[in-house]
Amino acid sequence: QVQLVESGGGLVQPGGSLRLSCAASRNIFSFYTMGWYRQAPGKQRELVADFIGGVSIHYAESLKGRFTISRDNAQNTVDLQMNNLKPEDTAVYYCKAVEDNSFRTFWGQGTQVTVSS
Repeated sequence: QVQLVESGGGLVQPGGSLRLSCAASRNIFSFYTMGWYRQAPGKQRELVADFIGGVSIHYAESLKGRFTISRDNAQNTVDLQMNNLKPEDTAVYYCKAVEDNSFRTFWGQGTQVTVSS
């Protein structure tokens, strides 16, 4: 079993920044994809950004330029830097990993991000 633990959420004013971190309980090289999704109230969960094959990066088109995903292979973490946050970025942010070979999917418990003045 894999555990993904998110941290870094909170309340921020519009235009502010937050950095989320997802810590995996094992080597992140074992995942085919790993990244971030979000779910706003009343909406479906959507991709924010993820790594594919440990090298390629895929961003939601609407978030390019404001959000940046990065990884630390030594720490087994994947981070999400969010800049110029807007009220519409308010959501629960989830870390997701898909295991290589088996393609089992794992989710973190989520971290709340609220953008409000």
